[in-house]
Amino acid sequence: MGSTEERPGLLQGTLDMLILKTLSRGEMHGYDIAEQIQSYSGDVLRVEEGALYPALHRLELKGLLAAEWGVSSNNRRAKFYRLTALGRKHFAQESSNWLRLSGAIMRVLEA
Repeated sequence: MGSTEERPGLLQGTLDMLILKTLSRGEMHGYDIAEQIQSYSGDVLRVEEGALYPALHRLELKGLLAAEWGVSSNNRRAKFYRLTALGRKHFAQESSNWLRLSGAIMRVLEA
């Protein structure tokens, strides 16, 4: 039997923060967001469509993202997302909280 490499699961709220961080680099459509997260994580994190699009919709409803339809680089109709001012503020708060929390967890693991 071949071994398979396990992929870590995302903690609650982490996907939202990863999406906001990705969009802080500029406007993009869903497929590109998922690709960027996977690439920046060194292929450790893979965001499935079943999680990504509900998260994008939720963030849009909260006013953290704005979206409009356009044409992708492969000439297909796609919804492009961008951060709103509220989204930038929310990301700054959440990333600060995440850094504090992950630092505390690391201190416990290293003790």
